Amino acid sequence: MGRRRVIVNADDFGQSPGINRGVIEAHERGIVTSASLMVRWPAATDAAAYARAHSTLDVGLHVDLGEWWYDGAAWCPRYDVVPLTDEAAVRAEVDRQLAAFESLVGRPPTHGDSHQHVHLREPVRSLLIETARRLGVPLRAVGSAIRYCGDFYGQTAEGAALPGVVSVEGLIAILERLPDGTTELGCHPGFADDLDTTYREERAEEVKALCDSRVLEILPRLRITRCSFVGIEP
Repeated sequence: MGRRRVIVNADDFGQSPGINRGVIEAHERGIVTSASLMVRWPAATDAAAYARAHSTLDVGLHVDLGEWWYDGAAWCPRYDVVPLTDEAAVRAEVDRQLAAFESLVGRPPTHGDSHQHVHLREPVRSLLIETARRLGVPLRAVGSAIRYCGDFYGQTAEGAALPGVVSVEGLIAILERLPDGTTELGCHPGFADDLDTTYREERAEEVKALCDSRVLEILPRLRITRCSFVGIEP
């Protein structure tokens, strides 16, 4: 059997105090090894302070250029930071968020990704590839030997519920089918009563599953090692 390693990465760190509490709990009591920081939000200061004091948690940059939700017929913006088609504006905003990250955390990010995966489309894709190469860090699902798994998410892309996916049984099933090599398993733990989001109850369910003793106990039996981005080739 080949070697299987998993980076369990929590998105949206810093978006609200409740999200911070969920990420921290899933790290201290559960299987989360890494987080992606949203620097634009007021709770980012507390999230960064935690990261500085706890070297066991990898922290990368979660580039935040906007958020959209599906109203049943079309995608609607919850907020826009910059137009995604304006390359100059995107570049300036990415540079600003990277500088803010380094100021808050006191070091460069260990990895890069983006809110709602906007970096999978141009021109954001090319700009973040350039940034990741300059930093020498992995960029989620783009040109990296680290496979990304987004299966641990309790809704479809359009926001329909997926019952059971973010349960203990659902998480174990995902872990059981991980391939050889290193996989980043994305997650969104949190307590989101303080956040305008359509993904609220699912976040709390994620915290429960990520911290469940059955999940912690099965990893050695599955011969899966938890790890972080540090020391892994981009």
